[in-house]
Amino acid sequence: MTVEFPPSAVQRSLGEASPALQPGPGAKQRVLVTADRLFYDEGIRTVGVDRLIAESSVTKATFYKHFGAKDNLVLDYMRRRRDDAMATVDEIRADAGSPLDALRELLASISDEIQAPGFRGCPFVNAAAEFAEPEHPVRQIVVQHREWYTDALVTLFREAGHPMSGDAADEFYLARDGAMVAGYAGDAIAATSAMARVTERLFADCA
Repeated sequence: MTVEFPPSAVQRSLGEASPALQPGPGAKQRVLVTADRLFYDEGIRTVGVDRLIAESSVTKATFYKHFGAKDNLVLDYMRRRRDDAMATVDEIRADAGSPLDALRELLASISDEIQAPGFRGCPFVNAAAEFAEPEHPVRQIVVQHREWYTDALVTLFREAGHPMSGDAADEFYLARDGAMVAGYAGDAIAATSAMARVTERLFADCA
C-alpha cells in the first residue's frame, strides 16, 4: 500500500498554498471584510498587505488578482464606507414622516453609533488625519462625502422650515463631529448628550 504524505511546509512555500488558503468564491469578500475591520480599528497606514492576507485566509496571488495593490483596497474601503453612510441617510429620509423627524432620526442614529461597542470615531475624520495631502484620492473621497452630507443636511433643515438652513447644517455637522471625537476619546454618553442639547436648539428654530 502506498502512503501519501501531505506536502511539507517547504513544498508549500515554493508555490502550493495551504488548503485553508485556497482562493474560493468568497475570497474577495473576506479581504474586504477584514480590511474594513482592520483599517477602522487600527488605522489604514499601519495595516500591511501581509497582515490583510493572513487574516483573510487568502493567497497573495488572490489578493493581487482582486485588488492589484493595497492602495486600490483602501479606496474600495473608503467608497464602501461612503456608500453605507449615504444609504443610511437616504433610508432615514425616505422612512421619516417629516424633514424634522428625519433630522431627529439621524441624530438618534449618530448617537447609537457613538455608543456602540467598538466605536473608534468617524472613519472619514480618521482617514483625513492619515492622508493630509489635499490631492490624495482618499482625501478626495472624504471631501466629496462631507459635501454630500452637508447638502443633505441643508435640504432637511430647509424643508423643516429653519430660517438659516445652511448655518443650521454646519452647526449640526460640527456637533456631530465633536461628539464622535469626544465619544471615542472620552465619555460617549456625555458626548451624545451634549450633541443632543446643541441640535435641539437647532430643531426648535424649525417652523
